[in-house]
Amino acid sequence: MFKNAWFIASKDVAFQLKERSTLIWLFLMPLIFFYFIGTVTGGGGGFLNQTTPLVIDAQDDGFLTQALIERLSNNNFETSMIEALEEGETPDQRLVIPPTFTKSILNGSPMTVSFIAQQSGPTLDFDTLKATRAVYTLLADLVVLFESDEAVNREAFGRLSAVPRPITLAVTTGGQRQEIPTGFEQAIPGTMVLFTLLILLTTGSVTLFIEREQGKLRRLAATPITRGSIALGKWGGKMVLGLVQIAFAMLAGSVLFNMNWGPDVGMVLVVMFCWGAFCASASILLANLGRNQGEVSGIGLMTSMMLAALGGAWWPIEVTPEWMQSLQKLLPSGWTMDAMHKLISFEAGAMSVLPHLAALLVGTLIIGWMGTRRFKFQ
Repeated sequence: MFKNAWFIASKDVAFQLKERSTLIWLFLMPLIFFYFIGTVTGGGGGFLNQTTPLVIDAQDDGFLTQALIERLSNNNFETSMIEALEEGETPDQRLVIPPTFTKSILNGSPMTVSFIAQQSGPTLDFDTLKATRAVYTLLADLVVLFESDEAVNREAFGRLSAVPRPITLAVTTGGQRQEIPTGFEQAIPGTMVLFTLLILLTTGSVTLFIEREQGKLRRLAATPITRGSIALGKWGGKMVLGLVQIAFAMLAGSVLFNMNWGPDVGMVLVVMFCWGAFCASASILLANLGRNQGEVSGIGLMTSMMLAALGGAWWPIEVTPEWMQSLQKLLPSGWTMDAMHKLISFEAGAMSVLPHLAALLVGTLIIGWMGTRRFKFQ
């Protein structure tokens, strides 16, 4: 039985891999989705540690101006002077320090520093906060020096900076990571889940339907090969096609996008194997339920997109309303994506996804049994 099934599966895979459209969707389109979705969604909180260009328009060269520029640099600004700009060039962000800035402050006169930006959005809010922090730390040091009756000069600022701070903040991890996955960490697993389902529910199901229409399944039925071997062979062909997709996606994600699969990569492979098995069973069932080629293709496409979106393959399910998070727990795509997040993003351990594996295996057996019972040769 298994020898005959493997013979059918190997011939199916060899035929599929000769099709140009299959090769495009197996090897090219996932890379495009990896790059596009991973780049678009990769902002997250990554800008918190990035340096931001800031042009200083300083009309004062006193030591307080230099102290302020130093504090801006310490707050992840890449500072440069406005004189270094080419003629006609407009900076995205600039800080205007008025003339007599140092002299006026030492005389007790209020001064206004202007932060001017051309863009908007969360990065601007954060840059404004950083610039404000630099100004207020300078003000705080001035207050300390004025209250101490010490001469306010460059040397005094240096001595003040060397004084040990009475309050420090110690930051440590408070348990397992709980950050919402973004960028390639979300896009690569999500694209793998989507494309495995998409290819098997479209190409896989349509190919089996066409074989029935062309009479190839009837010729198989006329051979000594049993019905179970034929159904298993067709399932095995879809399964191998899905595994090719998964293996390539994981390899490309690691090599081209530096994807970190977490400490339990072995369990990640097991989860994706079970997902491929589920998709292969669903492919067999759909091919035997559809009444025509267009119906099989349309249902496969719509089902793939719907399950991917509701299961968290398009975006992190953690950012959606509670009702969508509850719905994800009822969907096979949701079981797979939740397991991937637990293993890769949250590092919850291999044992945390055992319920997900059990659900996928039960679903595979049920859908596979239904597909075998409905398997038609003509």
